[in-house]
Amino acid sequence: MDFRFLFDFLIDPPPIVWEGLLVTIYISVAAQAAGVALGLGIALARRSRLAWLRLLAGFYVWFWRGTPLLVQLLLAYTGVAAAGIYRYPDIEIGPLALSGPIQAAVLTLAFNEGAYMSEIFRGAIQTIDRGQFDAARALGMTPATAFRWIVLPQALRVVIPPLGNEFTLMIKGTSLLSIIGVREFFGTLQDINSATFKTFELFLFAAIWYLLLTTILGFGQKWLEHRMARHETPLASATAADLSKRSLLGGRR
Repeated sequence: MDFRFLFDFLIDPPPIVWEGLLVTIYISVAAQAAGVALGLGIALARRSRLAWLRLLAGFYVWFWRGTPLLVQLLLAYTGVAAAGIYRYPDIEIGPLALSGPIQAAVLTLAFNEGAYMSEIFRGAIQTIDRGQFDAARALGMTPATAFRWIVLPQALRVVIPPLGNEFTLMIKGTSLLSIIGVREFFGTLQDINSATFKTFELFLFAAIWYLLLTTILGFGQKWLEHRMARHETPLASATAADLSKRSLLGGRR
């Protein structure tokens, strides 16, 4: 092991590594945000009175939870292009230049995350007493208003712990994106490894940085949980902690 190489890399990584790290963070945040919004929509669709909507949402969850992320990435980028269905063009949105692989990566991760988040939201909504919704309706609130101001705030408190777990998995999952040509953090290190053959040192450097990112995320999750639990009842707090601990909200094993 070359300790000098590892030490130099830890102290002063080359600019290409920082660029790869920014790509990892950008893709993780964008895909997680889209996945949360998509998951909430799918969770509501699965509770709809319309049978065809429940069936469609159930099929979505079944497909995205039942296939490996690696297969989904290859299917969404390489597969659709090889079949002549769609090729992702490079686009620019203001200062952002989004290459085809990055677009495919964000979309695939978002749809994958949406399936897991829908189960988390569905479980969280089911923990809210139906009587609260009925009481809001009796006060004259519309179903949308009652959900927005009565059900959703309580469900979000339950969602925070498994959401933190999902975001951690999202960050680690970006290490697969090099398979479709995304030059994210781990893919960049693989390129450097092919030129320097410092395999152990570079992969140890990657492990240290992934640990750093997930640790920072863990502190952020704890802060958010504490902030949202300020006015929480002991029963609701226990329910959230218990559901998170037992992974009963549809999270990945």
